Amino acid sequence: MKKVVIIGGGFGGLAAAKDLAKHSFDITVVDKTNHHLFQPLLYQVATAALSPGDIANPIRSVLGNRQNVKVVMAEVTSIDKINREVKFHSTSLAFDYLIIAVGNSHSYFGNEGWEKFAPGLKTLNDALMIRESILLSLEAAERLADKSRLEEYLNFVIVGGGPTGVELAGAIAEIVNKNYIKDFRNINEKMTKVFLVEALPRLLQAFPEKLSAIALDELKYLEVKVLLNRRVTGIDESGVHLGEDLIKTKNIIWAAGNKASPLLETLGIELDESGRGIVNPDLSIKDDPDIFVIGDAAACTDEKDTFLPELAPVAMQQGRYVAGIISKEISSTARKRFKYRDKGTLTTIRKGKSVAVIKGLELSGLIAWLTWSFVHIMYLINFRNRIRVMTEWAWYFITNRPGIRLIVKKSNKDLDSWLA
Repeated sequence: MKKVVIIGGGFGGLAAAKDLAKHSFDITVVDKTNHHLFQPLLYQVATAALSPGDIANPIRSVLGNRQNVKVVMAEVTSIDKINREVKFHSTSLAFDYLIIAVGNSHSYFGNEGWEKFAPGLKTLNDALMIRESILLSLEAAERLADKSRLEEYLNFVIVGGGPTGVELAGAIAEIVNKNYIKDFRNINEKMTKVFLVEALPRLLQAFPEKLSAIALDELKYLEVKVLLNRRVTGIDESGVHLGEDLIKTKNIIWAAGNKASPLLETLGIELDESGRGIVNPDLSIKDDPDIFVIGDAAACTDEKDTFLPELAPVAMQQGRYVAGIISKEISSTARKRFKYRDKGTLTTIRKGKSVAVIKGLELSGLIAWLTWSFVHIMYLINFRNRIRVMTEWAWYFITNRPGIRLIVKKSNKDLDSWLA
């Protein structure tokens, strides 16, 4: 029985594993965590609108009834193409076919010292640390004796005007400033400020200009201070530096750039400027038709030589495509190029307000928000998650009061040190 190793239990990796499990292969899924994460809703965990269990499932549970699939929790450190092995913690796994679906991580564009003060949002741990920081800041501001320091705790800065940055800014402005703060007595929404900093002239560069303008208007309605054409020049314990200007804050979230996993460097293949693997039209790597790179780790172009976006639907379609190639064991010369079927791009800004492009049709407002909600519900991994998320959303829509506001300690912060 041929051995297939899949590195990564995200959208692409699981899509490949599920399809391959229908055939006679010995399949191993390796991931450094034990869960599959629905990243598009991670910002709602960060803003305490959803719980971690609402958007995450154990990989073993997802694949549990497929007897020819094993799951290994480990971080792969290198890939030996010659001996056909992946290596982790002094152990190795042999493979006949390898699918690399490791996703990406934050890029600080050479300013790695900023990460300490401006975490990104890629994992559950990231989301819980951001949530802890937001909620601790509100508690600290409530106790603060020196009111001149309020802006340190009640200024929230998001760096990056893409979908993640826009959704975070909208969620913090709507849920935190307009809802959570009502339960405090010494602070109010007039004291809070949400900043969204973007180096380019407009938000949501992947969307048409009309929808970018609508998103900007919706954020302004929420009183988000959108700073366009402003480049971050420094981030430290005092806040965010924009040239000679300083936004004082303890709450900074990085949503400005991605880089691929350094694991790809061990393949010895050509990488793009973000560290993604340059792949053939069939998603295999150069000179090795049985090793594939998919999802956010792959620099893959369409028929027009345009790079495909780093989106869940792309990864899922690529996972199924590669599974089809392997299951048929077609020679590399007979393979058809991967073709992405674009089902649309969506971003939400606030309750009842989203922007979307569906098959060339530009949508905004309530219809876009309903579409966004339906699509995200359907892409959740199982029925239980769908019910839980729908329940939380329905509760918030009716009462305007999201219910998940627990401070779960994920760092060495405590309220007294936060006030120091």
